[in-house]
Amino acid sequence: MKTLLIANFFLLGFFTSHAQDAKQLYANARTLMQQGDYDNATLAMNKALEKEPANLEMLKDFAFLNYLKRDFAGSIQTGKIIIERPDADEQAFQILGMDYKAIADFTEASKLYKRGLKKFPNSGVLYNESAELLAMQHDLPGAIIEWEKGISVAPNYSSNYYNAAMYYARTSDIFWAVVYGEVFVNLESYSARTAEIKSVLLEAYRKLYTEGTIANHIAAQKSATFEKAFLETLNKSKSMAADGITADNLTAMRTRFILDWYSAGNNEKFAFRLFDNLQYLLREGMFNAYNEWLFGTAASPAKYQVWVDTHDKEAKAFKDFQEGRVFKMVAGQIYKS
Repeated sequence: MKTLLIANFFLLGFFTSHAQDAKQLYANARTLMQQGDYDNATLAMNKALEKEPANLEMLKDFAFLNYLKRDFAGSIQTGKIIIERPDADEQAFQILGMDYKAIADFTEASKLYKRGLKKFPNSGVLYNESAELLAMQHDLPGAIIEWEKGISVAPNYSSNYYNAAMYYARTSDIFWAVVYGEVFVNLESYSARTAEIKSVLLEAYRKLYTEGTIANHIAAQKSATFEKAFLETLNKSKSMAADGITADNLTAMRTRFILDWYSAGNNEKFAFRLFDNLQYLLREGMFNAYNEWLFGTAASPAKYQVWVDTHDKEAKAFKDFQEGRVFKMVAGQIYKS
């Protein structure tokens, strides 16, 4: 009996060591990937997979590593194996789709996304990938349908908002660039894309306040839509835009907008998490800092820095809030007809 216990003890130690070795090799491989040392990352990943050849996360990272190395054939080979597994997740479909797009095999990519979305119908990631594929094929009308489906089923996946905002910024339907853009910068507040969308937002407001633009958009609405309520409320402050659009007058205009939106009860007809957040910032004395962060940085980084230097407490309070919270949209609160 004692001999059996000792044997079991050493056997347990062997498997624990084995698992730890594989885990360490995998960790090393990921570190090397992040450092751009793809050759040594491949060596470490191969050794890890020798120990745990069925490990899904390792296999996905191995496929992604080959993608980074531009070994698309190798990545596709691994990716095809992964997506046949019952535990394959949406990321596995995403990686394989990236391979197909890289080699311009749009037919296989399209088939893959349809299959992936059938398995994961609420995948914001796959809707975004599918839309980007259509955009690569110059089918922008099809792409925006996919991006907006992604927003509908996965309201907190930021990339669909980013791409939808960029799409509408290039059209006459500038209103939705405003909506999607501001949701995006609250979901993804500190990235290169955030800075890009801030500029898009500033320009979108300038276009909205071009003579007649808001009125024309309102007239185009045949019913009591979210868009109509939004624009009618915004239009009350049009006189403030007489001398152009700046971070300062946008703060004043949008302050009036929030006050009017809630006093008119529009929040009950069209519940919208973004506006609840803006109302909170206004109530807590952070709305000015938020608008400076949003529009001031896009209008003039140098002037924004001067504002920060002269409003240090206000700027710090907002920065602490922004970095310490997680903004979440609520399903069913995008009123795009």
